[in-house]
Amino acid sequence: MATTMHCDIVSAEKSIFSGAVQMVVAAGSQGDLGVSFGHAPLLTALIPGPVRLILDDGKEEVFYVSGGFLEVQRDVVTLLADTAARADDLDEAAAAKAMEHAEKAIANQGAEFDYSVAAKELAEAAAQLRALRQIKK
Repeated sequence: MATTMHCDIVSAEKSIFSGAVQMVVAAGSQGDLGVSFGHAPLLTALIPGPVRLILDDGKEEVFYVSGGFLEVQRDVVTLLADTAARADDLDEAAAAKAMEHAEKAIANQGAEFDYSVAAKELAEAAAQLRALRQIKK
């Protein structure tokens, strides 16, 4: 049996997941990051993207986080996210529409255009679609 650690995924609204996992894979600010039992203590920023959990029984669950922080302590991993959801709770059509809307806004910049808002919307929509595609694999 593999050695496990405790993982919590918490958003501003509620706790999304709490339980034993073998591994956590998340989109960190410096690239994807895998954490398993015995990992060195760490605190890193997260970017919008999927979070994969390999559970104690070997099954995989995928979540979406809109950004936040990942903290690794002795045998506990905590993900603090602005927004978090189970990937299978996401609406693929809505994410695709949001991505299309953000792409159009960037292409058709007007006087009231705010690039940072459009870029953030585009990144979040693309990350939601990535999370949805990972659960379909």
